[in-house]
Amino acid sequence: MTDYRRLRVALLGAGAVGSQVAALLRQHSAELADRAGAVLELVGIAVRDLDAPRETDLPRELFTTDAETLIVGSDIVIELMGGIEPARSYLLQAINSGADVVTANKALLATHGPEIFDAADQVGAEVYYEAAAAGAIPIIRPLRDSLAGDRVQRIMGIVNGTTNYILDRMDKEGAEFADVLADAQALGYAEADPTADVEGYDAAQKAAILASLAFHTAVPLDAVHREGITGIDKGMMDAARKAGYVIKLLAVCERLTGEAEASASGEAISVRVYPALVSREHPLASVHGANNAVFVQAEAAGNLMFYGAGAGGVQTASAVLGDVVSAARRHIAGGVGVGESTLANLPVVPIGRVTTSYQITLEVDDQPGVLATVAGILSEGRVSIATLEQTVIDDPAPGAADGGAARLVIGTHKAREQDLSDTVDRLAASGVVERVVSVLRVEGD
Repeated sequence: MTDYRRLRVALLGAGAVGSQVAALLRQHSAELADRAGAVLELVGIAVRDLDAPRETDLPRELFTTDAETLIVGSDIVIELMGGIEPARSYLLQAINSGADVVTANKALLATHGPEIFDAADQVGAEVYYEAAAAGAIPIIRPLRDSLAGDRVQRIMGIVNGTTNYILDRMDKEGAEFADVLADAQALGYAEADPTADVEGYDAAQKAAILASLAFHTAVPLDAVHREGITGIDKGMMDAARKAGYVIKLLAVCERLTGEAEASASGEAISVRVYPALVSREHPLASVHGANNAVFVQAEAAGNLMFYGAGAGGVQTASAVLGDVVSAARRHIAGGVGVGESTLANLPVVPIGRVTTSYQITLEVDDQPGVLATVAGILSEGRVSIATLEQTVIDDPAPGAADGGAARLVIGTHKAREQDLSDTVDRLAASGVVERVVSVLRVEGD
């Protein structure tokens, strides 16, 4: 057997992912040593509660509540605790003690990434976080390394498995949001409090990470526009299906040119999360269940698609262990860590400056002249109609005219978000529109 150097590995957190990482480190120790060029010795697992139930059978002597002592002297520290504190303090302690760190903590990186990366740069350490953006899907390394010589123009990602499962079921079965959410909670896809998923917070954190890598710019979380899926109902799904679309919660990161707030290079970026209409012919439309996918458009490489499990203990553990092997190889080779490239400093513009297409659904009075009034308001707002479908409805909104009500589904050409928003406000106040049922953006056309 090869006489490998031993590297001390500390693990912080033993939840669904942490337990799997610990088990796989022990189960495949010989194979991982051959790949890494070093024996990866798991020296301890820091937890809050020594007696909490674990998903895997691990020796009790590995567990400790003293994370700080465990970190000191370790070569690689894996942080899988989640949350901001004490995870942030532990990572900084590990970096300052000379360790490389591996984390899947998207919330921490989205809020304190620059601080952590700067600390690593100061001491020549490295931060690995492949599991932080899309679970088992390899997307961090392609953006950071493989596409470093290219210019990424756009990213569209389905990066939250819970919301994709819910929307996919609603699309396939015609089910209502509340019913599918209850099923997702029963199956363990959604938490008892699903707010982070269904309101888009989780996806926004991942979008900030992806945009920072793709555009070499530190993107603060509060610059990411965020909307959730709680307003999506069966009627909206039916209208989308009829028009040839499927509704997905997308993280969209986009390079923009010609913006008033652009940098010296004439460029800016937009980072946003919202439910959007995607053509059923687009590759992202075929992402079903709780799977994730990231669609990248690069200037030279063209269109690239990364698909797979976006969550799950053993799946995410795969990405974490890949980072651990990379960290071990760096330790063996020596030298300083590779810092993050965030020198472009492109400004992040607000959602109002984004240009895309829309589908607007209105309930209107079924009276002569209504279509002309609606079309006039759209034209005045610089919003051009691409398609229009009108149907008489049997359950109009309260206050509808005696002549009945109709539903208009209007597809638009590309328009600026602020123009569209102002126009929808004028439609709502026009006197002929009883209710603005929905406004959905169209992406991927």
